[in-house]
Amino acid sequence: MTRKKSAQTALIHTDYKAPEGFAAFPSAIHHASTVLFKNVAAMRSGDWKEKNAYTYGLHGTPTTFTLEARLAEIEDGKHCLLAPSGLAAIAMVDFALLKTGDDVLLPDNVYNPNRELGKWLSQDFGVTARYYDPLVGAGIAALIQPNTKLIWTEAPGSVSMEVPDLPAICAAAHARGVLVALDNTWSAGLALRGFELGVDIIMQALTKYQSGGSDVLMGALITRDRALHERLSLAHMRLGMGVGADDAYLVLRSLPTMKLRFDAHDKAARQLAAWLKARPEIAKVLHPAFEDCPGHAVWRRDFSGAGGLFSVLFDARYTEEQTDRFVDSLKLFKLGYSWGGANSLVMPYRIAQMRKGWREEGILVRFNVGLEDVADLIADIEAAFAAM
Repeated sequence: MTRKKSAQTALIHTDYKAPEGFAAFPSAIHHASTVLFKNVAAMRSGDWKEKNAYTYGLHGTPTTFTLEARLAEIEDGKHCLLAPSGLAAIAMVDFALLKTGDDVLLPDNVYNPNRELGKWLSQDFGVTARYYDPLVGAGIAALIQPNTKLIWTEAPGSVSMEVPDLPAICAAAHARGVLVALDNTWSAGLALRGFELGVDIIMQALTKYQSGGSDVLMGALITRDRALHERLSLAHMRLGMGVGADDAYLVLRSLPTMKLRFDAHDKAARQLAAWLKARPEIAKVLHPAFEDCPGHAVWRRDFSGAGGLFSVLFDARYTEEQTDRFVDSLKLFKLGYSWGGANSLVMPYRIAQMRKGWREEGILVRFNVGLEDVADLIADIEAAFAAM
C-alpha cells in the first residue's frame, strides 16, 4: 500500500505534469539554480561546455540558450556567452586570454570602464595595457610586440566617435597571431558585420538596443571559432558569469522590434545632428555619417546604419559652466549614461582628461536620441541654448 504524502511533503513534491504541446510566441522563462537529472548516467554524461544537456542554472537554461542562439544569429556567429553586463563580458575576454607578462592594446577612445580595467590589469596582474590612436589602421603593426596577445577595438568610439579601419587592424594583428576583439555595441550588430571584417570576438552590451527599455544590464560575447569559444567558456564558468532568466526574457521580448527601433533612432539622430551642425553654438558634430567626422570614409565603406548616439563640440567661446547650464536646462533629454532606450539622454564629458591625444577645442556633449518627436527635441535644445 502506497503511503500518502503528508501535506508538507505534498507542497514540495507533486505528481502533476503539464501536458506537452504548448506553443506561443514568447520564450518561456525557466528559473533554476538546481537542475534535475533523470539518473546518474545522465548526470555524468552531460557536458556544460557542449551545451548538450542542462547541468546547473549558471551554465544555462532553455531561456538563456535561446537568447544566446538568437544573438549569435544577429552577428552571424556560431557561439554566444551571456554576462551580467557589457563590462563583465569585456573582463571575461581579458581574463580568458591574458596572463602575467602579456600585452594588450586598446584604442585611446575606448569605453572608459574598459580603460579602467586596463589600468587594473597593469597595476595588479602584470599585464601591460597600451593605448593606440583609433585611426591608426594598418599602422598598428608597428605597435604589436612579441608578447601582444589581444587588441581591443571599438567602432566607433562611444564618446568621440572616431571610426577605426577594422580590416586593416585585423590583417596586421592576424599576421602576428594576435586576436582582435570588437565592442560592437554602437551598431547592435545590425549596422556592422564584424566577423566579415576579420574580428575574432564580438562584445555586445545588451543593456542598449537589445533591451531597449533602459531596464536591463547584460552583455554577450559572440565567436565563430570553437576553440576560442571554449577558452571564453572556461573563464565564464570560473568567474561565475550568470544572468537571470527574467532579464534574459526581457531581451528576448525586445529583439523582434530592435531593427525597427534602431532605424527610428538612426533617422531621428541624423535629423537632429544636421540641425545642430547649422547652429552657431556648435563648432563640430561628431557623427560617423557626417563627412567631417574622423573615420567617415571607413564608416561609409563598412557600416549600413548609425543608430541614435552622437556627440557635438561646443564653440570654444563657451565655458564649461555655460555648457553645464545648457545640459541642466534640457527637459526632454535626461542626464544619464547609456543609450538605446526610448528616452533621449545627454551627457557632458571632460574629453581632454580622458584622451591623451585629444586636440579638439570646445566642450564635448553626447546625445542619445530616443524615440520622441524630433521637433520636440529641437525645441528642447533651442530653449537650453537660450538658457546657456
